[in-house]
Amino acid sequence: MQTLRIRHRTEYRYHEPVTFGEHRLMFRPRDSHDLRHVSSQLTISPTAEVRWHHDVFSNSIAITEFKDAADHLTFESEVVVVHYGNEETEFPIDTYARHLPFAYSCDEVGDLARTNERHYPDPEQTVDQWAIGYLEQGNNETDKVLAAMTHAIGSSFDYVTRLEEGTQTPNETLQRRQGTCRDFALLLIEAARSLGLAARFVTGYLYDPLEETGGKGLLGTGATHAWVQVFLPGAGWIEYDPTNGIIGGANLIRVAVTRDPSQAIVVRGSYFGAPEAFKDMQVSVEVERI
Repeated sequence: MQTLRIRHRTEYRYHEPVTFGEHRLMFRPRDSHDLRHVSSQLTISPTAEVRWHHDVFSNSIAITEFKDAADHLTFESEVVVVHYGNEETEFPIDTYARHLPFAYSCDEVGDLARTNERHYPDPEQTVDQWAIGYLEQGNNETDKVLAAMTHAIGSSFDYVTRLEEGTQTPNETLQRRQGTCRDFALLLIEAARSLGLAARFVTGYLYDPLEETGGKGLLGTGATHAWVQVFLPGAGWIEYDPTNGIIGGANLIRVAVTRDPSQAIVVRGSYFGAPEAFKDMQVSVEVERI
């Protein structure tokens, strides 16, 4: 168990005052048995009216509405959570699901719905073949195959940062052998789905204990992070972080869980003004133990 403080600041700057449309924010972590929300504070400039709701996936969404024009737009979120991250890498998978392929039970398959359905075209079966290559390596054992794919992305793909909205397709990530954490998560999701597994996208924060002593051991700190959950019968939704080749959620703080990365944009909104009025955007994230 550890108590963590998360400070997230997103600032947009403009060359001249502009007005703002509605903005949709994903900042509040999801409460569960392994993550307890203690407190939160959201500061917005210019002043905005804020209302909260749950989206279709039960994520907490803040909707902001603005009245005043400004040459900047700043969102500052400070959240405190108690985190009971799972450090285990072996899980109690039901016997029938320990080897691939397997079929989810009738009780599960309807509720898993589109999470085990492919979302991206793969006309040359590039993702299929990449995933199949790990079946033999993992002796068709479900947990070993997933671990092999997770470790392969973490060890043989180059991590890059990219502030622009959007995600590479899985085929692009395989071809380029590089990407952001969102790109790597989407590749693993589609690879898992190609093997008949239900998988979904997770956005949140990453806690790196080494940063407290001035070091850095994990990729994806300093901004929002992305990873994957795969549903394994008997074990439930298990966390896989392909960016760092990590299994289990010991350092992962969930904010939102969605079917596709396009549904998990942390800050989404618009402004009214000349296109050239936009100057730049800066994002900073700090996660510390308290």
